[in-house]
Amino acid sequence: MLVTSPHNHEHWWGNFILIKELPGAGEASHWLSTFREELPDAEHVAIGIDEPDAVESDLGEFAALGLEIEQSSVMVGSAVETTAVVPPGSEVRPLMRDEDWVQSVELRIRCEDRDLKPDSFRRFAQAKASTNRRLCEEGLGSWFGSFEGGVLVCQMGLLGAGPGVARFQSVETDPAARRKGHARAVVASANRFGVEVLGADRLVMVADPNYFAIDLYRSMGFVEEETQLQVERPVLRG
Repeated sequence: MLVTSPHNHEHWWGNFILIKELPGAGEASHWLSTFREELPDAEHVAIGIDEPDAVESDLGEFAALGLEIEQSSVMVGSAVETTAVVPPGSEVRPLMRDEDWVQSVELRIRCEDRDLKPDSFRRFAQAKASTNRRLCEEGLGSWFGSFEGGVLVCQMGLLGAGPGVARFQSVETDPAARRKGHARAVVASANRFGVEVLGADRLVMVADPNYFAIDLYRSMGFVEEETQLQVERPVLRG
């Protein structure tokens, strides 16, 4: 299946192909060629694998072709924490003002630790923030942030994803503000919004199983339900 975002060509996971089952032996080259045929102008490569029981080692052929493999945990919360202590001197609220969305772009750039092409990544971040804002203004969800002294240091979105389901988007915390309670406070606010406003009884979070943040989500009521696999070739600085 082909997924495209005509308004944001540099959004890798807005312009990708999704394979419905785990590729067989010798098929990785075929799917890489298919991506190039479907998205000939893309500098990146992004291929999703819709097989919840697959693991990273199943995709060794893609790694041999120079692609990065990302294995994530799909976490689901039904009874989740909806209140949390806000860090001293901080304010947790939805993003609403023009300046909030400008800060959203800058926070995303500060959180990116790969050596990406800076101009390309900024264009992506600006276009993605515009999309996020439009979705929120259309009532499809909300973007929440923790502001420390007026500076956005943590953000995440929550969007409706079907009856009774809401999915978290882009949980990001400034490296200088981590482990201070910002993410917990923002996730709790988003959880409350999902339950009370969106009417969701299943909140979905995708997390890196090897990153410390997954322990936070577990402690707030999220549990691993399946695995998500992606292969990509990012657009790095030349």
